[in-house]
Amino acid sequence: MVESELQRRVDALAEDLGRSVAINDPSVRLLCASRHFGDEDAVRVRAMLQRSAGSEAIGHILAQGVTRWTGPGVIPPRPDLDMLARVSMPLRWRGTLLGLLMVIDPDGSLTAADLDTIKAAAEPMAALLYRDFLVADSERAAREENLRRLLSGEPADRAGLAGDSATVLIAEVIDGASAWTEVALRTALEAATRGREPSFYVSGHQGVLLGGADPAVIVRQVTDVLGRSARCVVGVGTGGTPRIARDRAATAVRAAATLPRFDGIAHWDDLGAYGLLLRISAPARAHLPEPLLDLLAQDTSGRLVETLAAYLDHAGSSLDTAAALHIHRTSLYYRLHRIEEITGLDLGDGEHRLTLHLGLRLLPLVRD
Repeated sequence: MVESELQRRVDALAEDLGRSVAINDPSVRLLCASRHFGDEDAVRVRAMLQRSAGSEAIGHILAQGVTRWTGPGVIPPRPDLDMLARVSMPLRWRGTLLGLLMVIDPDGSLTAADLDTIKAAAEPMAALLYRDFLVADSERAAREENLRRLLSGEPADRAGLAGDSATVLIAEVIDGASAWTEVALRTALEAATRGREPSFYVSGHQGVLLGGADPAVIVRQVTDVLGRSARCVVGVGTGGTPRIARDRAATAVRAAATLPRFDGIAHWDDLGAYGLLLRISAPARAHLPEPLLDLLAQDTSGRLVETLAAYLDHAGSSLDTAAALHIHRTSLYYRLHRIEEITGLDLGDGEHRLTLHLGLRLLPLVRD
């Protein structure tokens, strides 16, 4: 087996060096480790027991830029985490980062000859990881293709799209993309799905995740791999089926990339009018603002919608609106109050008025 051969090489290197050795994946998740040589620390013990070194230790390791190193380097200690210094060597096969070789070196006593030994061991280890990657790759590819089809809404797969509270996150590298972009996105999304069934796919410069995650953490992890010159933006879509949530996330990521007000991270629920302005053509009913959908659902007579349209068309003038509707202003104020209660929006707020007005303009064009 690939795993037993990799383990054998890890054990052999540990015996040669007289040090504890481990191999992690690019997101610093433990793959295999040697026995202890009396140099273990709390971080290593935790990784051995829980398969994870903990978020703070992982962040410290990734912050050193280890995924971009081309040779062995030192990860400094973190006394507050009871974490000793380590020498790390990226394991790459034909440019693809597949793992991180770690050797505990608390006093910096590894010699130049020891480092040469680590370098010599790294290539066959990378080859074994690549073989392991290929074995698992067909399963990963099938899983990702299935998710891609589900989120695309292909007719044969619509039965798998039940539910009304889906969340989809899209992370996109729009500046500083390189050969490492896929590795960066996978590293971030794998970390986001740690502890649960992976539910993401990567296509080009985009990673699409079904389920919730912290967008800021994903941006930070992508940047850790690609460098500070890279720019990663994230859009989050919620509500409706996974297909609808995915469409909303696609709009949100466009907002994150183009509108400075969102500072690189945009949520569909915060887009307001931009959720309509950034939509592609052929709108559907699900593309209408949620507050307007609430109003349409409760206003069975259509009177409140008619009142809202007249009020917005007359620039919020109560006098002109009442005249156009042939009603007393007291009746108008009552209707406007009911509209605010149902939608949860403030008609005195220009942003809220714009959201509703654009929704009403879009309403005749939607297809159910």
